[in-house]
Amino acid sequence: MKSGVYQFLVGCFAALGSFLFGYDLGVIAEVVISDDFTNRFLQTNGDSRSGTVVALFTAGCFCGAFLASFSDPLGRRGAILTACCIFVVGGIIQTAGVVIAMLYVGRLIAGIGVGILTMIIPIYQAELAHRKIRGKITSLQQLFNALGQIFATWTGYGCYMTWVGTGDSREWRIPLAIQMIPALFLGALIFLFPESPRWLCDHDRVDRGLQTLAELHAHGDTNDPYVLAEYDLILAQIAEEHSHKKATYIDLFRGWPNVRRSILTMAIQVSCQMTGVSAIQYFSPQIFAQIGISTSLSLLFQAVNAIVALLGSATCVLTVDRVGRRPLEIYGCAFLCVTFIINAAIIKVFPTTSNNTGAHWAFVVLTWLFNYVFFLTSGPLSWAIPAELFGTAMRLKGVSLGAMASFASNTMIGQVTPIAISAIGWKYYIVFIVCNLTNALFFWAFLPETKGLNLEDMDELFQQHPIFVPGSKWLPSSHVDDEAQEIAKHGHKGYVAATVAEGTVDYVERAA
Repeated sequence: MKSGVYQFLVGCFAALGSFLFGYDLGVIAEVVISDDFTNRFLQTNGDSRSGTVVALFTAGCFCGAFLASFSDPLGRRGAILTACCIFVVGGIIQTAGVVIAMLYVGRLIAGIGVGILTMIIPIYQAELAHRKIRGKITSLQQLFNALGQIFATWTGYGCYMTWVGTGDSREWRIPLAIQMIPALFLGALIFLFPESPRWLCDHDRVDRGLQTLAELHAHGDTNDPYVLAEYDLILAQIAEEHSHKKATYIDLFRGWPNVRRSILTMAIQVSCQMTGVSAIQYFSPQIFAQIGISTSLSLLFQAVNAIVALLGSATCVLTVDRVGRRPLEIYGCAFLCVTFIINAAIIKVFPTTSNNTGAHWAFVVLTWLFNYVFFLTSGPLSWAIPAELFGTAMRLKGVSLGAMASFASNTMIGQVTPIAISAIGWKYYIVFIVCNLTNALFFWAFLPETKGLNLEDMDELFQQHPIFVPGSKWLPSSHVDDEAQEIAKHGHKGYVAATVAEGTVDYVERAA
């Protein structure tokens, strides 16, 4: 099996954790409108309670992302197993819910599990992947998120059509129960897959780290020049990081390179949520109702929307390492802004009482286009880019910071959206129009390109690259290929001896 295929398959398996996130995003829209759920839990303060059901999940995700930053002793695989166990507990409580408090608690606990998974998985994928396909591997996070949404929306639609009007609780219990299956599968099998070689090297298991790199990139050949070159870069960075005290959250804001990375990470994650995608995912029936579309049709359209999301994610996987991160973010946000402008105008001109079928279809198609472009651009890149910006010592804390920013803004949108839709209707879209426009301008001005760079090259990128990106003549490049050529020419021990003599490496005992 080719090494790239092996890395891709490992990345796919790990992305089952993102499947859980996508499933929950998709299923909750059907759950909160099912007859039995509404009659049982939403008879009083319905908008507020439905918003809380959504918001508590993302609040749990926020807590999980924070807790995941302290999971380093467990390893990447151990953290994934722990998260799966937590998620299953939350799923059981939700499925068995008989009072609204059980739904609240179950959603919060399940959210903690998902928060850990969505933070750890892109890190795990990035640390396993070859630099030339890292974007493709980390974008699998969003591809499987879309797969989860497809499964959820069609499951929800099927349950709705089967039990609508019957008052049968299976209409919402079955969709909530199914989410536990992939969590059990992922947790049971994760230790059959390799641990992150960077984590192994960082925890004094350098021999195993080298062997894992060789298995990932060279069919187990520990003398492969590229493997040895990447191994040297990893050890060099770790040696430099170990010369300082243990990284904390405060260190994310010490020194301009770290501050810059932290700001970018939070901005990327918050901007992703402020595209308006969460409002559409969580409350699609209410949003479609604004244009006069029935509940059953809105659920069907949302199910089609999930297929569109999968196509967008697949397109990203195929293009991100060719086109780059920066153009996708800039042009993606600009397009999302346009779709919201048109849809806001449609809702204003053709309200619920309108029978204009053309307006209905225009609204639906634009929502599908929005989802396609989001899952091609901002969706996958909001996880892929932060996972590659930080060094080994700061990676958990940095990605955790971004994930918490994402879930905090997601929680806010989940709480505000149903109330805002009821209160101001189409005017709520103005928020997302403005945000998408400013997102595009921000990425144009400040987001550097990371395509093709090794993870260990990011320190140089943020130390040397100008803050204002347009017009910059400084071009980053990866050193691993040059080092691999030198190792192929002189042998690894000869290369290490030469670099030590030049004073460019201080880890000779470990590297040799």
